[in-house]
Amino acid sequence: MRSGVHFSQIRLAISTVAILAQIYLFLRIRQVIKSSQKSPLYQCILISAVGLIIASLFTMNVFILSRPIPWVDPPKMADIALFYFPAVWTFGSILSALLLALSQFLGSVVRVVRQGVRVLGRQDARPPVNLQRRRFLQAGIGGLATAPLILSGYGAAYASQAYEVTQLTLPFGCALRVVQLSDIHAGVYMSRAQIRRYADQVAALEPDIFVLTGDYISNSMKFLPDCVEEMARVRARYGTFASMGNHDRWYGRPADILAMFWQHRITFLLNTHRVIQTDQGSVALAGIDDLMAGLPDLPGALCGLDANIPTILLSHRPEIFPMAASRGIPLTLSGHYHGGQIKLGLPGLNLSLAQLLTPFPEGLYRIKDFHLYVSRGIGTTFTPIRLNARPEVTLIHLA
Repeated sequence: MRSGVHFSQIRLAISTVAILAQIYLFLRIRQVIKSSQKSPLYQCILISAVGLIIASLFTMNVFILSRPIPWVDPPKMADIALFYFPAVWTFGSILSALLLALSQFLGSVVRVVRQGVRVLGRQDARPPVNLQRRRFLQAGIGGLATAPLILSGYGAAYASQAYEVTQLTLPFGCALRVVQLSDIHAGVYMSRAQIRRYADQVAALEPDIFVLTGDYISNSMKFLPDCVEEMARVRARYGTFASMGNHDRWYGRPADILAMFWQHRITFLLNTHRVIQTDQGSVALAGIDDLMAGLPDLPGALCGLDANIPTILLSHRPEIFPMAASRGIPLTLSGHYHGGQIKLGLPGLNLSLAQLLTPFPEGLYRIKDFHLYVSRGIGTTFTPIRLNARPEVTLIHLA
């Protein structure tokens, strides 16, 4: 099952809104400067500086998103100034522009209504200007403009780092502790030090099986060695198993990725399976290629596998679940959607772009006796900001 809304359409819509937001904010700031009591020369210099800053920040963020940046572990200040600050500005400016445009529209509606009331009441004289009220409104508009930028900074600096360990218990036919990490996205927004923190957490959970469900890099193979080396530090009782993600296909070389994982003794399951012997009997791990960017082959991954052996399927995208359930696979583990990454929480309702793309954005799903768990992952893509979608390390108690 797939939504009729395609990612390319959403990306085009977001890009258009982002560009319009830069133009709108520049014009609003220009209007404020023009209305000040400063000299024309000062106004011209200030307007030019604002335009240059907005254009530079937006261009830098577009460059980061569109081209591989193979700068592994840059100095902290360079990381903040060159990568995080443009990203925070770009996302925050979209929200700021939307709020300001909404306030401007509502203000126009109020003025039209008041004018209509004066006309109907035959009141020709306009009421005197209340300077205190005007200053109050200007301060409120300033708050509307800056609040999204503050929220974006919070989402990048704190919310994207404040992971949680999600625990759940599922029937499987064999008692095991399985730990899942997904969507690491090693790159300028996920350093080796951050990856090490997650590896330490996984090791502390003492997994019997450690699984990785794709997207190890963001947009450059330069970051893969650090990622794989840190994941290899985890010593799960029955081994570590990995599957392919779309970013690994888009920006990586599959042969090199497989070689690096095997070099570090991590079993990479690309349309294949492995049977392991546990204290309670045989268990199978199967993995398929990415559903959209790769060449997935679920029948090939299960070929020769005894149907009586309980199996865990690793698929980066969760849409394979109905097919996996029809083939009797007890548990499918996926990621890809980051839980929406930026999610609007309303009473009784959560909204995110992921919900437009898939029926399985995050969490646990069930078809009869078969289960799917979709991890929110630990990394980010397109922006380092997470809101209302915390990174997660998943501990699954199988029984």
